Amino acid sequence: MQRNVKSLIGFTMGATDGEIGKVVEFYFDDHTWTIRYLILNTGGWLLGRKVLISPTALREPDWKNKIFPVNLTKEQVKHSPDIDTEKPVSRQQELALYNYYEWPYGDPVGAGFYGGMGMLGMAETRVPLEENLAIRNKEGQNGDPHLRSTSEVIGYRIHATDGEIGDVEDFIVDENWKIRYLVIDTGNWFPGKKVLISPEWIQDVNWATSSVYVDVPVAAVKNSPEYDHSKPVQEPYETDLHQHYGKSIEDK
Repeated sequence: MQRNVKSLIGFTMGATDGEIGKVVEFYFDDHTWTIRYLILNTGGWLLGRKVLISPTALREPDWKNKIFPVNLTKEQVKHSPDIDTEKPVSRQQELALYNYYEWPYGDPVGAGFYGGMGMLGMAETRVPLEENLAIRNKEGQNGDPHLRSTSEVIGYRIHATDGEIGDVEDFIVDENWKIRYLVIDTGNWFPGKKVLISPEWIQDVNWATSSVYVDVPVAAVKNSPEYDHSKPVQEPYETDLHQHYGKSIEDK
């Protein structure tokens, strides 16, 4: 089942021996459009320290009680590499994190919402990842330029081929933590209407100006199937959506 990112904010994360914090944010890879980390605020337990947890660590969620169980102990989390989430996350920090938890670097497919996903966002084996790190060190690039915050991208302007159509309001992720759609609030353009745009239809993102450019015209957006956040996104709706834009359903 697909989920809205905003609906997952506030979920409690439970270690094997107790609560470790609440989900406050997500980091995704802007190349693969896959969630790479859940960001937790540990509250009073670790003096409000924020920690990064890969979907690799997730077990089967308790949707009713809004709990993400993980196969980690509180002691493991307590002594994990301390990463300042207010600054760009470096490749060195990511390597330290994955080596510390012994998470796999590049499982191609996994169980997603049900744990054991692997590092889909990086999709690299150990050697290429370390080679990539060496290159970034040589070039003086400390932060990973493809690691983005969902909360920061919310509010980005969406530009169709012939004009603006709205702002990013939310994201919808599938069972493998891949971002399937951006939820667009058309606001003043088409009052009260929300629509979905697939990352596959994005031509370019200007991170400096907070702008997303998509390969669809304004008229198509205006007449597209409306998104109702109170209902789950199901296959018939997705089929209608893709057909409306003249996009193949395989482009998902």
